[in-house]
Amino acid sequence: MTIWFTADNHFGHKRIIELANRPFDSVEQMDEVMIERWNNCIAKGDLVYHLGDFSFADQDLYLPRLNGQKRFIKGNHDHSNRMSKTGWQTVNEMLDIKVNDTSIVLCHYGLRVWSKSGHGSLHFYGHSHNNLPGDSQCCDVGVDAWNFYPVTLEDIKGRLATLPERGGEPDHHGKPYEKDKT
Repeated sequence: MTIWFTADNHFGHKRIIELANRPFDSVEQMDEVMIERWNNCIAKGDLVYHLGDFSFADQDLYLPRLNGQKRFIKGNHDHSNRMSKTGWQTVNEMLDIKVNDTSIVLCHYGLRVWSKSGHGSLHFYGHSHNNLPGDSQCCDVGVDAWNFYPVTLEDIKGRLATLPERGGEPDHHGKPYEKDKT
């Protein structure tokens, strides 16, 4: 089983093509490309964490067409009248997970500090459509940042290694950020 991360598909949302400068001629083309890319990566037994803003239509129009076990972190456009009653294994506002030995905080929104951030934990977010730069511990996992593909932890760690070291702002105690070595 492979674990995948993604966000901000905005299935059925015509205006997102313009707002996020997506390279599609129609919402139908956008939806089909994202469904194809999802299913080309994700096998039926894989686990997918979706970090919000899944669709602007009834989610049940899309979920049955997508491979994998799906866990959902709600975004700002995930209104109850669109939410699937059966398609998600779990629905959370924010979630702390551990993949192998890596602690990860999942949230639709990019956070400045998060649980164990001073101890090397990672943070994955969406919402910003590739407009909020990450650093060596956090990044946007939304489709706009990854050519409309879901990504694995290994993909994300590869990108994190190319980003600036975390720091520059105070930690949650107001002290200069310093990664805890313990």
